[in-house]
Amino acid sequence: MAKKKMVEAITSMDEDFAQWYTDICKKAELIEYTSVKGCMVIRPYGYAIWENMQHDLDTRFKALGHENVCMPMFIPESLLNKEKDHVEGFAPEVAWVTHGGSEKLEERLCVRPTSETLFCEHYANIVHSYRDLPKLYNQWVSVVRWEKTTRPFLRSREFLWQEGHTIHETADEAVRETEQMLNVYADFCETSLAMPVVKGKKTESDKFAGAVSTYAIEAMMHDGKALQAGTSHYFGDGFAKAFGIQFTSRDNKLEYPHQTSWGVTTRLIGAVIMTHGDDSGLVLPPAVAPVQVIILPIQQFKEGVLEKADELCEMLKAQGVRVKVDDRDQSPGWKFAEHEMRGVPVRIEVGPKDIENGKCVVAVRYSGEKMDVAFDELAAKIKTLLENDIPKGMFDKAAENRKNRTYQCTTVDEINAALTEKGDGFIEAMWCGDEACEDKVKELTGAGSRCIPFEQHNISDKCVCCGKPAKCMVLWGKAY
Repeated sequence: MAKKKMVEAITSMDEDFAQWYTDICKKAELIEYTSVKGCMVIRPYGYAIWENMQHDLDTRFKALGHENVCMPMFIPESLLNKEKDHVEGFAPEVAWVTHGGSEKLEERLCVRPTSETLFCEHYANIVHSYRDLPKLYNQWVSVVRWEKTTRPFLRSREFLWQEGHTIHETADEAVRETEQMLNVYADFCETSLAMPVVKGKKTESDKFAGAVSTYAIEAMMHDGKALQAGTSHYFGDGFAKAFGIQFTSRDNKLEYPHQTSWGVTTRLIGAVIMTHGDDSGLVLPPAVAPVQVIILPIQQFKEGVLEKADELCEMLKAQGVRVKVDDRDQSPGWKFAEHEMRGVPVRIEVGPKDIENGKCVVAVRYSGEKMDVAFDELAAKIKTLLENDIPKGMFDKAAENRKNRTYQCTTVDEINAALTEKGDGFIEAMWCGDEACEDKVKELTGAGSRCIPFEQHNISDKCVCCGKPAKCMVLWGKAY
């Protein structure tokens, strides 16, 4: 009965997907609301997921030569105003500091919404020669954007992220960096988060403020809506010119360097919830799960049961598995429900009869599969499950959902029919390149342009909106 009660505490995703998401964030103890509107406490379990993501990505960045730095959280208004397009893009979301103590500041300070201007000021001070390039920097910080509508992880006024900022001798080198980092994000999402993504370029109207071009990875959530999971921007030399960053080139001329920036945020936690979760709660990919294996001693009051559970725990710990024994004074059913809700990838049950037979029960969270595994085969089985079977199974399940919810359309009427009859999803449709058509499609269907996928399909020769010759295929969708 305890399990049933706990599962009922989560609204069914088919009944109300938004409420289902909020229920999971609260009941799995990922977040708590605060008196600061639009901001949240990331609780230990939620923060542990972020730490695992952070460690994974940080390792990838450093392997490519990136170094971590830390910029101030305040930006003087005059510094922010140096790049016109950039400041216009962020102006509606900026929070301002006007007083220091009781004294009114001579110049307002912006609370960092992103750090391009600070990095540019720094580069202007330290980059003088081609020998100083490239600089491959990244920082792990919080930023503030005064969002009107907020939702845990997906959109909050303060959030955690990493922002990479690099500066290069040539345009080619900077473009390669931009593309390389997008590929790093895509690989992380698909291998560590078991979340399929579409790689592509943003349209001109949707690119980052001040960028020459913006690349993105788009993921589909369980309900068919899109989520931008990461972005990578090529700035050209626009910021360098605005901030007076010059270097002496190899042929002794003064030149402007080329820059990039790229980032992912704690919204990836929301992406994992909405890609893999079910009506019982979270379903976590092993790579980022705080606890990968939970061991439940059955009839733990009986002789030898707790000892065996602890023995298995130590054996798995020695293999590098994040594993715990749950020996709390609660019924097995209550514990099953709790760890299912928290998304623990693997559950091991061991009781007196199991010990007698030299085996234990292994249950897989994402599939519900249960199997008997001999004690002497357990370490190898857990390794295979965590590193191969579970990530692949979760990825394939999400990919199947995306496949079933991706519709190819040649007219606006077809888009509306697909979204109405089949439900939200990705629309693949051709586009003439005119921003007016891009806006019109969103106005008439509710589906905006997500990206121009690198992998193109020629669905027709005509624009889905105006019927004129098409330039490319665009991925459209309703988005979080």
